[in-house]
Amino acid sequence: MGSLLQFIRLVGQLKRVPRTGWVYRKVANPESVSDHMYRMAVMALVTEDKELNKDRCIRLALVHDMAECIVGDIAPADNITKEEKHRREKEAMKHLTQLLSEDVKKEIYELWEEYEYQASAEARFVKELDQCEMILQAFEYEELEKNPGRLQEFYDSTAGKFNHPEIVQLVSSINTERSTKIAASNSDPAS
Repeated sequence: MGSLLQFIRLVGQLKRVPRTGWVYRKVANPESVSDHMYRMAVMALVTEDKELNKDRCIRLALVHDMAECIVGDIAPADNITKEEKHRREKEAMKHLTQLLSEDVKKEIYELWEEYEYQASAEARFVKELDQCEMILQAFEYEELEKNPGRLQEFYDSTAGKFNHPEIVQLVSSINTERSTKIAASNSDPAS
């Protein structure tokens, strides 16, 4: 039982790991990794795609960034190669899952690998959810800061990466709403 408690406490660290991209851009009170994973899981829960295994998508969303409770949120700006990031996260996942029973250990580690290697339609869908959730969060921060357009680089980094029809529609809605805010702020003489 001590190992399970240790696992749950380690994963609980995700509540206190801020998302690095927001920290680097000096966003006040940036979301945690677990905030991000939670909304992704909810987004997976409400998908209407009958071709996808919804339960698997939710599980992938809950596991995909789990290693960050040990390695932290490594961002592109950290200049760590993809290979090194993968190596660190793989070690962290091995450490984390060692704390679990054999069946659960295997399940969680295999879900993480499935996401890492984009080995299924569900993993590819969750990768798109990951990026969609990020730009939605960027839009919300721009609204909170009353600074439309400030986090444009997040939109640029995901441009052309969305293929799933539901996510394409969601991204289109985010972009439409955001463009309206940017246009309004550019025509506002007070700004």
